[in-house]
Amino acid sequence: MNIEMRHLAHLALGALLLMASGCVDKSNPDMVDKRSIERWNYLIAHEAEKAYDYFTPGYRATQTREKYAAAMNNRPIQWTAASFKDKTCDGDRCIVGVNVRYSVTAPGMGGRKVESESVQSEIWIRVDGQWYFLPN
Repeated sequence: MNIEMRHLAHLALGALLLMASGCVDKSNPDMVDKRSIERWNYLIAHEAEKAYDYFTPGYRATQTREKYAAAMNNRPIQWTAASFKDKTCDGDRCIVGVNVRYSVTAPGMGGRKVESESVQSEIWIRVDGQWYFLPN
């Protein structure tokens, strides 16, 4: 296991311990920051089946975990990092900005990878006290 994966595993374990101890209020608007990055970290690790759990219950009712994971884990783009940028919240809705670094193999460039970064604007809503990602 490489250092980054080990670090992610330790972070995940710490988060689970905090949640189990009741110290984390999932309805708190600050949790949307954490959840947005957790979702991206699963996509970066090609674990879209875990990122699926961050979708709203309504979206999950229309898309199976298997179809979503197959589509996301096999994309030609490779996401390499994500960091929280900003958010604007109004009650049970937040618009979250996430800086996402990615690489893609450029056609016609001898298989060379091109790296870049973009800001993704995401809508997150609070349902039954939990923050969920609402895709466009």
